[in-house]
Amino acid sequence: MADTLINRVASSGIVSIDLEQYYPTQEISAFDMKDFLFMELILKEKDFRTALKSLDWTKYNGQTVLVYCSNDAIIPVWAYMLVATYLKDNAHDIYQGDKESYLTHYYDQLIGKWDIETHAGKMIVIKGCGDKYVPPHAYLALTQKLQPVAKSIMYGEPCSTVPIYKQAKK
Repeated sequence: MADTLINRVASSGIVSIDLEQYYPTQEISAFDMKDFLFMELILKEKDFRTALKSLDWTKYNGQTVLVYCSNDAIIPVWAYMLVATYLKDNAHDIYQGDKESYLTHYYDQLIGKWDIETHAGKMIVIKGCGDKYVPPHAYLALTQKLQPVAKSIMYGEPCSTVPIYKQAKK
């Protein structure tokens, strides 16, 4: 009698969700306001406007551009608005904040649109430890979204998981 290998994970009915698969596809670039400040601290309006006019904005074509200041300078709101007017014809998306806050926002928007009813009564594994950075908030938001309908939620790989939630027996 030949030994037959059985893939128990595949036949278990476990649904695997990999948030890394939903990572933004557009290139993400930074526009650091610090580089346009006098002594990297003070915004001089005339110099700022001149610098923005002379910049080649086409280098941001099709990209998600994160507009922020990496130091503790006080940046007036209108400065962000002005940068947005220059980026609008080139950037795919413009976001005020750093990469961590952008990815948190991005995944919030994405998860908010998901139809979770397809996961009703299912055992779900949310994969982690990938090659791209997915903020912890995305895992939290997905858990919140799935918990009302999922039979169970686990974290890790289907062959080695950490239990997160199990629906109470009725």
